[in-house]
Formats: sequence, structure tokens, C-alpha cells
Amino acid sequence: MSQSNFERVKEKLSIVLEDWEQMQNTSRDEGAEWAERFERHFYEMIDTLKSWYISLDVKPASYEEMESMPEIEKILVQLPGPLHLNFLTEIEDIYDGLEKESYD
Repeated sequence: MSQSNFERVKEKLSIVLEDWEQMQNTSRDEGAEWAERFERHFYEMIDTLKSWYISLDVKPASYEEMESMPEIEKILVQLPGPLHLNFLTEIEDIYDGLEKESYD
């Protein structure tokens, strides 16, 4: 089950990457629209990643182990550098079991 859940994460990631690319190539109002779309899809991907993580039968023993999981590394390799810190912060929150109130 967890593998199919990770497929959903990869699908969400491809949307995030497309949004990022569009956001980089637009400006003003159009750029703002892409930025909002990007943010929404980024957090949808994070929610999907969290569902995948929760579904794992065996969870990593430490945050460092989680960060070095092949699935997490696959995402990091694809994410643009400026997104790494945000992504790592989100997976740390997932590992710690923290709930977000809102992404706004």
C-alpha cells in the first residue's frame, strides 16, 4: 500500500515542479497566480507525503533516517534548491507529528 501512496506523492511533485517552472517564467499578476497555485500544490504534496509516511509499517528511528530514505532523497533531488529548506522543515514536522493549522 505504501508504494502506491508514494506514487501519488510523485504525481503531486510533478505538478509542483511544473508550477515552479511557470512561476519562474512569469511576472506581476500572472506570476502571483502561479505563486498561489504553486503554494497550494506544494502543501497538497506535503499532505500526500504525510499520508504516505503515516501508512508505513516501519517508520525511521530518527529524523536523519527519514531524511535519508530513498523516497525523500528522490524528492530532494528533483526540488529546486530554494525549496529544500521548506521541504526539510515540512518533513521534520511530519516526523515530529506536528499538525499545521493553515498554510496561509
